[in-house]
Amino acid sequence: MNSPLSFDHLVLMLRDRLVEQAPAFEADGYTLTELSAHNLGSMNRLITLDSAYIELLGWPSGQAPARKEIADSPMGPEALVFRTPDAHATHRRLQALGFRMNPVVSLERPINVRGQAHTARFETVRFAEQPIEGFRLYFCQHLTPELVWNPESTRHANGAAALARIVLCSAHAGQTAQILAQLTDAPLSESGLGTFEITLDNVVLEVRQSLEATLAIIDSVALRRHDGQVRAFETHVRPPRFAQMPPP
Repeated sequence: MNSPLSFDHLVLMLRDRLVEQAPAFEADGYTLTELSAHNLGSMNRLITLDSAYIELLGWPSGQAPARKEIADSPMGPEALVFRTPDAHATHRRLQALGFRMNPVVSLERPINVRGQAHTARFETVRFAEQPIEGFRLYFCQHLTPELVWNPESTRHANGAAALARIVLCSAHAGQTAQILAQLTDAPLSESGLGTFEITLDNVVLEVRQSLEATLAIIDSVALRRHDGQVRAFETHVRPPRFAQMPPP
């Protein structure tokens, strides 16, 4: 068994309302990174934590999304991203496991650190067909991690320090949990009737059985603060809880 992968970031999709919605997170006491545009056409702002982050992702207001893979993504938490030390090795491992993969893609965006302009660079491993229906999964290798995790961006007035737990709901909780454990090489345990946990070194993924959720969903996120308290993360997005369910 390989070493378990760490969690890298949660994507909070704000579509073309990113600029409009971002001040609500600042009002909650989070330090957001400056608005930045990727070479692939999307743009983001980050809530950077100790070893992971929440990415507020979108595109310019009134424009069509330039990235095909996010064009139909719903508002709200919509992707889990795992960190890999070697994107090409992870690509080979996932192909060997039978997953359909896209080629490794290079991603970059400008970033200012201590008043100096830099380019943050990444390599991403994405699926040609998502292994869990309902949200996106992919993998990220940071080529310039020192630009993402820096003292300017990781201090938050509300004391937020780390991701603690991400709760998923699925009609097939056991299967969903097994796939996540396989993808990350992380230990899987059953913590209660129909509830499973995948324990990464920097976050716990909890998968709950829910017959209402026709597609798996990212249901809630909890953050740990510097004083040890764990609090729910407010997404400021109000879709119906099971909005992805098809109409009867």
